[in-house]
Formats: sequence, C-alpha cells, structure tokens
Amino acid sequence: MTVPTTAGTTAPDGSPVASGMPETATLRAPASVPPEQRTFRSQLAQAFAMFRNRKSIAGLIILGVFVLVAILADWIAPYGATQKDRSALRQPPSFEHWLGTTHMGEDVLSQIIFGTRGVIVVGFLSAAIATVIAITIGVISGYVRGWKSESLSALTNVFLVIPGIPLIIIIASQFENPPLIVIAAVLGLTGWAWGARVLRAQTMSLRNRDFIQAARANGEPLRRIITVEMLPNLMALIASSFVGTVTAAILGLTTLAFIGVIPVSNLNWGTILFWAQQNGAFPRLWWWYVPAGLCIAIIGVALSLINFGIDEYVNPRLRSAGERARAMKKKGLNVNEAVTAVRSIPTSPKTTKTQNTK
Repeated sequence: MTVPTTAGTTAPDGSPVASGMPETATLRAPASVPPEQRTFRSQLAQAFAMFRNRKSIAGLIILGVFVLVAILADWIAPYGATQKDRSALRQPPSFEHWLGTTHMGEDVLSQIIFGTRGVIVVGFLSAAIATVIAITIGVISGYVRGWKSESLSALTNVFLVIPGIPLIIIIASQFENPPLIVIAAVLGLTGWAWGARVLRAQTMSLRNRDFIQAARANGEPLRRIITVEMLPNLMALIASSFVGTVTAAILGLTTLAFIGVIPVSNLNWGTILFWAQQNGAFPRLWWWYVPAGLCIAIIGVALSLINFGIDEYVNPRLRSAGERARAMKKKGLNVNEAVTAVRSIPTSPKTTKTQNTK
C-alpha cells in the first residue's frame, strides 16, 4: 500500500523546507488471518468463555489438583493404602506420618490420597452417564411435540420424585462387592432427571427460533438439527448440569460409604469416615476424620465456584454485575459500599472570588 508524503528540501541553515512535491512511501499491510482459522478461534473462545472469570479459574485449579492426586496416587503416597505400622497406633501427626495413623497403624495421608481416586472416578463417570441421558431425553422431549414429548416429560417427572439414596441402597445391596463402575452407573441413572428438565425447558424456547425454523425448512434431519444447531447453544447449561451432577455423585458416594452400604474394600473418603466412627475416633482422634471431611468440603467448594462462574456466563444480569464490579475494582472503588462516593471538582480562585462577590 502506498501513502503520499511531502518531500522537503534543506535550507542553508539546515532546517527543512517543504517543496510541495509529493513522493510515495511503501507501507506493509498487516497479515490477514484466514477465515477458517478465525472462525475456529472464535468458536474455541466462545466454548471456553464460561471459564474465564476468577471463580471458574480458581475452581478448575483446585479440581485439577485433586485429579492429579488421583492419577499420581501410586507415586506420591508415602505408604500403601493398607500398609500397617504396629509401632505407631493412633498416633497424631508427625514427621513420619504427616496426618497421623489409624487404630491399626495405617497412614491417614496415604488413605486420603488413594481414596481421592475412587471419588474422582465415581464422580466424573456418574456425571458423564447422567449428562448423556439428560441431553438425550431433555433435548428430544423439548424439540418434538405431541405424545412423544409428554411421555418423555412424564418419565423425567417420575425420576425427579424417586428418592435417590434409598434406591441406591437397595440396588447396591444386591451386589456382594460392587465395583466402582456399578456404583457410578447407579448414581448416574438416578441423577439425570433435574438436568433433563432444565434442558427440555431451554430447548422448547429454542425450537421456535429463526435458525431452527430455517434448518427445518431446508429439510435437515432431526439428528443434525439437535447436534449442530441446538447443542452449541446449550453448552453452558450442559456444563452446569455436569458440574452439579459431579457434586451430587461425590456426596452420594461418601454418604453411602459412611453408612456402610459400600464395602470397605472400596477405599474413598467416606470409608475413612466410616472406620473413624466405628472405632471411636470422634472427637479425640481429630486427625483421622478431619482431613477427609476437609477434602469433601474443598472439592465441593471448587465445584461450586465452577458452577457460579457458569451461572455468571449464562445469566446476563450476573454477567453485567460481575463486569461492573471488576471495573469498579480497577478504579479503586469499593464494590460493597451502598453509596457511591462523589468526587469534588476543584474550583479556581477566580470562581471563588466571583461567588463571594455575588
């Protein structure tokens, strides 16, 4: 690209003198981004926009630490999960056992680390099962009309009113030693109804939009309309439903283990609390049950932070309030103040003198 410039001559004293003769200077245009790459970047940015705020980032970091602990449990645990030290029974935290020992000399820290694996596996696997069922039933029942929609809605309502924990106890009692996959499947099959209800309501509002009507008029099949046109607009709700199901599954697993429904061979944080209760650890042996309870609380806080971040992305009012609060913090203003401080404009001496004269 060429831009005309004015060439000048030099005077005898060295100062430039404009001669009015234009000359051209060559400037490089910025490299353009291919449309395909730009589209992919925009889609990728929109997909992860719900995880950009501080709440979601903090929750993802905490959850990522637990996932790494579950993956690297065999390498970072100082002892085996059932390894016994007969010389240190019911010992408080020390340099050899950072979180103390149990009544049989088992290291509590090692049990916490190995128990994290069962919690993470059951939580994410059951959430994946429940999310797939919720998407299938919720989106289809919200898009189709007539008796098909009503039948799927009635099925969702039935699972909404079924008490989850008693049903899980009955199913788990049918197995002598249920593996983690069976426990996750039971938790997933009993925890999909709420997500399906929310997705059905949102799908019913989307099916009358212009782009859905255009796809239907073009003869697009039902499978493509749901997967290509609707699901990208439901990703925020799906992510929120997934996170909520993970929280419910972890609480359900630890509850079942604490009341003794799940066999003690399936080590998790609830199992640690079960053995602590059975052997009279409350309240004297605090190092036996407090770490497991803190882990349950911390992972619950992490999942709640992620869910709060997704809610802020979905709800326009929460999103605008969060942006306004961040802008006020950058300006040094207190967000929690009920009255906004008014800055006084300094007046000049002339203005003050004129006012006094009047």
